[in-house]
Amino acid sequence: MSELLSLFKPITYLVGIILLVIIGLLLSVIYLIYAERKVLAAMQLRRGPGLVGPFGLLQPIADGLKLLFKETIIPSAANPFLFIFAPILTFSLSLAAWAVIPIDEKVVLADINVGILYLFAISSLGVYGIIIAGWASNSLYAFLGALRSAAQMVSYEVSIGLVIITVLLCTGSLNLQDIVLAQKNLWFAISLLPMFVIFFISALAETNRAPFDLPESEAELVAGYHVEYSSLSFALFFLGEYANMILMSAMATILFFGGWLPPLSLYPLTLVPGFVWFFLKVSFFLFLFLWVRGTLPRYRYDQLMRLGWKVFLPFSLLWVVLTAGFLMVSGRLPGLS
Repeated sequence: MSELLSLFKPITYLVGIILLVIIGLLLSVIYLIYAERKVLAAMQLRRGPGLVGPFGLLQPIADGLKLLFKETIIPSAANPFLFIFAPILTFSLSLAAWAVIPIDEKVVLADINVGILYLFAISSLGVYGIIIAGWASNSLYAFLGALRSAAQMVSYEVSIGLVIITVLLCTGSLNLQDIVLAQKNLWFAISLLPMFVIFFISALAETNRAPFDLPESEAELVAGYHVEYSSLSFALFFLGEYANMILMSAMATILFFGGWLPPLSLYPLTLVPGFVWFFLKVSFFLFLFLWVRGTLPRYRYDQLMRLGWKVFLPFSLLWVVLTAGFLMVSGRLPGLS
């Protein structure tokens, strides 16, 4: 009996930590929606939500409850299993990626040596939920939106991969904590500024956010791949999109902004806990997501493809070659010095 209890305790502890991460992420997603409505309202000289709860803080919870109690409608010609499975897959993948995200030194669920490859794989799989949703809906609007998303994902995933290769050349490790610690003296956002710009713009396209929200453009696709969804299934797509925004902001923080490290190694700044710096940096990138949405008009589809294949891809490939050459000539390439 004592042996069973000794095995049960670490499992219970791990499950508790996982639940804590999931609940924290869900609350972050809910109030990111609230923050977006407030930020866009301020940009457009409106007030935004302010009636439900103090300062409107309970508005996203009220919206969630409304969607929860609505009827789930499955089109008669749709594939019922895949129709329900698609939003579950999209939302589950957005949660699974957080298993390897370090929010402070040694504060991570799974400190694996190939953490960056795990993140890259999870973010790439996200498009399957959208494609399955478009196909299973048996609607031409939904299917066209899903195909757009697939083409968009392929276009910018290659550039993101080359950006990550550049970071790996500078660190010599696939471990996310090693990547953060390699920026102790200088953030990669300064030394690899062009790649950081490409990463952030590609993150906008990868998360289907404005000005690259073509898979769900209302004007011609009537909301695109989730046009047939309602109730909780629609809410899962909605939550998945915002969870991916937080994930891409966390990746930008880890790869280019020093993760949990303070901006400068000065005495007052080092007193602030690492996870506070991490959340502040993630919040900054999330604000950039909202700022871009409230500022820029939507790209045309041909402009989006041209930017991905004719600008970002050749430039990022050239920068990888230049970075590798510079590190090799200067003797700074990991493993050669």
